[in-house]
Amino acid sequence: MTASGLPVLREGLRRLASSAISLIYPPTCVACGAATGQPHALCAACWSGLRLIERPYCERLGTPFALDLGIGSLISPGAISEPPVFGRARAVAIYDGTARDLVHRLKYGDRLDLARAMARMMAAAGSELLEEADLIVPVPLHGLRLWRRRFNQSALLAREIGRRSGKRCDLRALARVKATRPQVGLTRHQRADNLQGAFRVTDTGRIRVAGRRLLLIDDVTTTGATGNAAARVLLRAGAASVDLLTFATVTRDGL
Repeated sequence: MTASGLPVLREGLRRLASSAISLIYPPTCVACGAATGQPHALCAACWSGLRLIERPYCERLGTPFALDLGIGSLISPGAISEPPVFGRARAVAIYDGTARDLVHRLKYGDRLDLARAMARMMAAAGSELLEEADLIVPVPLHGLRLWRRRFNQSALLAREIGRRSGKRCDLRALARVKATRPQVGLTRHQRADNLQGAFRVTDTGRIRVAGRRLLLIDDVTTTGATGNAAARVLLRAGAASVDLLTFATVTRDGL
């Protein structure tokens, strides 16, 4: 066999092995375990519980509007009254139902396998941001929390998005240097205060982010405080722009 025929043979063997595995272990829903037609996918019931975000939505915050006003780019009242530090935000779904279950299972249930399916959906939802980005940067965890959890869910998502898109992912450009209290239960302003001084661009990271268009990755946007705090230090370090891509978002207006 010629060298040019080896890739074809390898691909054929890979597909044969995949088919054999599927016969022994049929694909199941990543959320509930029910049978599905393909691996790393959702079943019909779980898919119906996913409130996907589609236009019309706020072009800054990525949150949907209840009605299609029939005009071009729209900005929500929240984005006008309190403009975010980051440029644009996008998310796959509203943070409830299936979306909330997936986030919780990845984050607290050690379901690291979910990152693959979630990242695939995130890459599709944020395709316009991803196409323009020079570098993907995950929101980091503080060292103590990383030690307790053993992994950073945002880094898992960022790495998988980078693998799928071919975009470079930098896991060390941004560091979390302040062990903040949990954000759950805090108001918008309390969250912002809690994150003051929480992030720092590393010395080597400054070289890598300078002049680059960055895509910041996190699992959920609640008030935008985390995205704002991270974007602020990245922009101060010389980044050309910072956009935000998450799997889910909590809506405040427009629904």
